[in-house]
Amino acid sequence: MAGAGQLTGGEAKAKAVMFGVVGTGDPRIDAASRQRCANIVKIVADQVAAKVRMPDGTPVEVVWTPLLVDGEKQADIVGRMFRQSGVDAVICTPDTWAFPQLTLMSLLAHLPPDLPVNITCGNSGPKPGVVYAQAVNGALAQTGRLTHLNVGSWPDTGSHPQPTDGTINDLADWCYAALTHAGLKGRRVVIFGHDSMGMETALAHVLPTRRTFGLEITRLDMKLLADMLQKGAYDKKELAGLRGWVNQHVGTRLDLTQPSASERFDQSLALYLVVRDLLAELNAVGGGFMSQLEWGSDLRGLPLPVADAMESLFNSTFDHNGRKPPLPFATEADVQGLLTMLYTCWLSGGNPPLFMDFRKVWEPHEIQALAKKLGIRFTGEELWARQGLVDGDNSGSASFDWAGRPGDAMEQVMANVSMPGADLDYFPGGGASVTFITPGGIDCIAGRMAYSDLSGMFSLIWDEACTVDLPKQLAEAVANTSTPTWPHTWIVPKHATMVEYKQCAPANHLHAVWDLAPARLQYWMDLANVLSVTPWARRPHWIEGVDRPLPLLHLLNGGEDNAKLLRARGR
Repeated sequence: MAGAGQLTGGEAKAKAVMFGVVGTGDPRIDAASRQRCANIVKIVADQVAAKVRMPDGTPVEVVWTPLLVDGEKQADIVGRMFRQSGVDAVICTPDTWAFPQLTLMSLLAHLPPDLPVNITCGNSGPKPGVVYAQAVNGALAQTGRLTHLNVGSWPDTGSHPQPTDGTINDLADWCYAALTHAGLKGRRVVIFGHDSMGMETALAHVLPTRRTFGLEITRLDMKLLADMLQKGAYDKKELAGLRGWVNQHVGTRLDLTQPSASERFDQSLALYLVVRDLLAELNAVGGGFMSQLEWGSDLRGLPLPVADAMESLFNSTFDHNGRKPPLPFATEADVQGLLTMLYTCWLSGGNPPLFMDFRKVWEPHEIQALAKKLGIRFTGEELWARQGLVDGDNSGSASFDWAGRPGDAMEQVMANVSMPGADLDYFPGGGASVTFITPGGIDCIAGRMAYSDLSGMFSLIWDEACTVDLPKQLAEAVANTSTPTWPHTWIVPKHATMVEYKQCAPANHLHAVWDLAPARLQYWMDLANVLSVTPWARRPHWIEGVDRPLPLLHLLNGGEDNAKLLRARGR
């Protein structure tokens, strides 16, 4: 008599994303060609394993099979192996003609309908795998299934043809999009407090977030944090070590002149330890903290210290214990900001996210007029003078890493950080803020996610951008125009004019991450079905060598936006 099996044990820690690599074939091809097909599968699998990492630096998992999918029987075998192994994304590497319905289409019937699928082939002629790639890509698009086709290049002859660097780099960009899309499903972020300051653009849209991204939002009251601070529910020895680390690397740039400043600052650091442990207990991949108004600003209660240092530590690639992956963390419980930082951080391979106010936009004539008023000489060809800039400036959440350049050592970065006393008009609870000026020359993606109840969809308004240096006197004047004691990052978008930029901002917060290729971001927006919003007149519809090729599914359904709208409606 059959009996039920009991599952025991297991662990809550998420596994690395798994890619399954498979080849297809025609049963009529010769043995040498079949061996070449199997070799290509292993070559590509090894390349993915070598080049793609999770945000914490651990390798992704890659499995492959030498069994070519010639027909339904092989499709069933490989499909079941992939399903039992827990494959999260499929890469098909055809090198010969095959029959679409008998091969990849039958294999995918064993796997979830939204599982990411990439078809990477060489543009070879002898036994044309590219012909099969076009045929199966078209067949899948006809069914409404999203696939990404990567027609690359490898030699037409030889048993072990090596794909070009461009072929593998394009595939790696797609892999990062796939691991971000698949790897964050079933994960959670934790939001402390409710929607800060009535910011509708920061709301935790729980059901749409779950439906679109498979991401859970755990909500906890800030009272829990206040209680844990009062109880001393943290390691006192570790707090002393964290304070010593700040003293060592910030020194006299930590302002302790306000009443009870040292005690208040220690409370801010203890808050980091309390929240860090809570997030770890919940296996969270990100967080947010409401702060204003109840935590630190409402004089009807007992205002507590500002949380800027905590938020900066979470978003940084280091703390008092050494190197660590950033854990995207949004000030003001800004969930759309958190989603932006979380997904771009993962897409970039774990680079530090930046949280800013979309503060003052300086059009070229405005910044030039200020420079002239200050007697600063310029030619008009300087990037800031020619295109203007955005003053990205916010009290909280600015990653320490953005006080330096990519690759700078922690000691170099922290030498540029100061911690002035909290602005008591905003934060009567006291404590210390964080301030620095980001150096120029950092290429990044700057933008922000938004949600619309009309479509039930998320959008990402974005542009390539870079940071810029200003002459010292001009930098001081620009900073003093907003809040000089908060971090400042001078952002210059690549395609948007300042008039376009300030009119199209979806909210008062802006976010950035460095070393993120546009193609990688676009692949992810396809997989997550997020609308890509780039209304800049100077940006072409498609930039070769920068953008990913449009999926055939989009082309067959009225363009990218219309196809995504149809997918959102389940059509």
